[in-house]
Amino acid sequence: MELRRLYRTIEQLASRESRSEKELLEFVLKSIVQNEEIPFKGGRMWRLEAKTGSYELIHQVGDIERIRQSYKLKVKDYPMFLQVAKQRTILASETDKYLRRRGIVKYSATGVGDKVRWREHELYRYILAFNADFPDASLSHTLNIISSALTSVLRGRKSEQKAKALEKDIDKAREIQRRILPEHEIRFHNYEIYGISVPDRIVGGDFFDYLGTPEDSDRLGIAIGDAASKGFSAAAQALYVSGALRMGIEFQTKISSLLGRINKLMNQTFPDEHFVTLFYGELINDKNGLLVYANAGHNSPILLHSDCSQPEYLGPTGQVLGPFPEELYHIESAQLKKGDILLLYTDGLVEATDENGAFFGDKRLVDLLCSNRERSAKEIAQLLMEEVQKYSASSEYSDDKTIVVVKRTK
Repeated sequence: MELRRLYRTIEQLASRESRSEKELLEFVLKSIVQNEEIPFKGGRMWRLEAKTGSYELIHQVGDIERIRQSYKLKVKDYPMFLQVAKQRTILASETDKYLRRRGIVKYSATGVGDKVRWREHELYRYILAFNADFPDASLSHTLNIISSALTSVLRGRKSEQKAKALEKDIDKAREIQRRILPEHEIRFHNYEIYGISVPDRIVGGDFFDYLGTPEDSDRLGIAIGDAASKGFSAAAQALYVSGALRMGIEFQTKISSLLGRINKLMNQTFPDEHFVTLFYGELINDKNGLLVYANAGHNSPILLHSDCSQPEYLGPTGQVLGPFPEELYHIESAQLKKGDILLLYTDGLVEATDENGAFFGDKRLVDLLCSNRERSAKEIAQLLMEEVQKYSASSEYSDDKTIVVVKRTK
């Protein structure tokens, strides 16, 4: 059989659904022996047991005398196994007395699958051995193709299985992150609020949340955070901090005490380099538009007044969460009047770069906020995110991006 066609034939045979690796190889072994274009009259499959240093007979087919099932050959007593590990395919004379009594005098053998370590050797996981009426060196080419095709298929199956497992893990991670992010839009008395979070990877370390309790409908907590690491590690920290915040709010813990406690827990749970920045503010339903807040090393939210005068920046009131377990967090306050806008964001916005590496920057953010101040919170948030995404479309670097817009409407 022409070798390229043989390779494709083996791939097609092996690509069929099978419950196990062993069953797949059994099916292929039988198909090879029955193929009239390949001069094999019988075949056997051996599987390595690394712990015992032996190969066990696990399947045999064809017009040959039956060998005792589960018959084993020690690697140290059977040099052929080491030769196959080095050469992949060999033509050999049988040396085992029992196998010679079963009529095996000469045979061809080839290694299949990934190699497994045994002592100082790397041995094939499986060995296929074949009998032919007139075995010769020309069969080596055929067996090499069989070995290559089967090994490729087995590796592909493993990769697919890992990919499916990873896909399930990714789906779970997405679902977890989806659960810690609230609905985009919320209304709280005289305020409209809209948040968006776009992870750089499948999951990210940015998060935002709206936090309230049934016992106090005149207060609403708004949190935004950013984990310093990337991917799943960052998502785990975001989930941790978000959960701790929700628990603390339910118990009506004071803001300063709550952040101090979360900070200590972060220090005990994660390495110092895996810190989280967090801004937490509470809107109060009163005529003065009171906002009380604490900022644990997060980007300073921008408070833009309705007349577009000099914006206020709600700067840090304590260090980032994690590396400084004894840090104390104090509370500050601000006021939102009718038409004022509070913008909470993560550094993925202002540090987004164009193709030349120039930052999007605070000024561009403030200018956009000012020129669109008559729009709704939802429109402002979506517009800002769109502008940042377009600005950084040609950049090689990207990061998670999160925006929360709070606008006082009355």
